[in-house]
Amino acid sequence: RALAGALARAAFVCEIRAVAADDLWLSPAYRRATVAVHVTWRPDPAGATEAIAAVEDALAPYDPRPHWGKLSGMEPAALAVAYPRLDDFRAVAEALDPERTFANRFVDQALRR
Repeated sequence: RALAGALARAAFVCEIRAVAADDLWLSPAYRRATVAVHVTWRPDPAGATEAIAAVEDALAPYDPRPHWGKLSGMEPAALAVAYPRLDDFRAVAEALDPERTFANRFVDQALRR
């Protein structure tokens, strides 16, 4: 409720749903049942960035894992803690794509050690 004002100004739609645990290394639900928060943002990058930071701060005590296809302010070092198999994924990606054909700026930032 404390974030309602910031979200109302920045979001079109906010969806909260339960997700079953899975065994996918880069899944936010890797080996734990998860509550997922999905937001469709208004075309206001500054407002969205502010709201994302507020939501991430509020969720920090719950060990959040951002979805790879959603906006997040989580730093690469925090991603490595949030995703326990991230180093394994990095090793597979380096072995299978040594020329970095499937890399891009986002992937490079997110997977940086």
